[in-house]
Amino acid sequence: MYTVAALYHFTRFDDPAGLKPPLAKVCCREGVTGTLLLAPEGINGTIAGPRDGIDRVLAHVRALPGCDGLIWKESAASTQPFGRMKVRLKREIVTMGQPQVDPRAGTGHYVEPGDWNALISAPDVAVIDTRNAYETAIGTFRGAVDPATESFRDFPAWWEANRHRFHNKRIAMFCTGGIRCEKSTNFLIGQGVAEVYHLKGGILKYLEGVPESESLWQGECFVFDGRVSVGHGLREGPHLLCHACRRPILPEDREHPEFEQGVACHHCTSETTDADKARFRERQKQINLARARGRRHLGRLDSTV
Repeated sequence: MYTVAALYHFTRFDDPAGLKPPLAKVCCREGVTGTLLLAPEGINGTIAGPRDGIDRVLAHVRALPGCDGLIWKESAASTQPFGRMKVRLKREIVTMGQPQVDPRAGTGHYVEPGDWNALISAPDVAVIDTRNAYETAIGTFRGAVDPATESFRDFPAWWEANRHRFHNKRIAMFCTGGIRCEKSTNFLIGQGVAEVYHLKGGILKYLEGVPESESLWQGECFVFDGRVSVGHGLREGPHLLCHACRRPILPEDREHPEFEQGVACHHCTSETTDADKARFRERQKQINLARARGRRHLGRLDSTV
């Protein structure tokens, strides 16, 4: 069994590039895989590995400048959900493309998972899912508004076009682990929204702590690792990943005539060219050859946060 840790922390890193080598070194030394993003605004990522290895990496992260208050969420995976370790430098740890947005200056009101149901059931509250369309397609909270965005970068434009729908409403927002809501609630405050709330710890914390019998969550939660989705109690969900378009699919979706392993699914078969499909087939061939030799093909597209 592998421990999976999802983490983020907004803090000021004056030299993210200088933090990268020692962070990558401790992850590799401890047999930890996954993706960690470093930017001037902080750190974000999901990692997996043995219990002791995860503990040592988390201790290293907590020792980074301003990260002593790091909070993370843990779950378990029956197999290693990442093929390798990647530490990357980015402009933002979650890309919104709004330079004026700074969660360190203030965010919406945090709502504990145990208090979330009462809030989103109130008639004067509008619930907004800040995740992308491929995530919301497999699960969301009952009654939530789905912006159907392709990227988090699209959210500000969606809000501008739809803000009239939420006049005199309190806004409750949620995402997978909480990081997108740190930015989206700060953004809405800057837009003059009087009351903004967000689910503390995100969907993952809600599914971990709220009994299924009391839950307002419907479906599964997309996660950015090899498990693809999780449900109540953070149990591994049934979804697989189309490695052509990165969308979640169900096992029965493999029976669609459009499905070809590593090349296309019924979602994306019309979105790629014949040249794309030829390239994907060659990639899948290399993956199959590596598997036959008992190795993991590292050239495949790994999930990122």
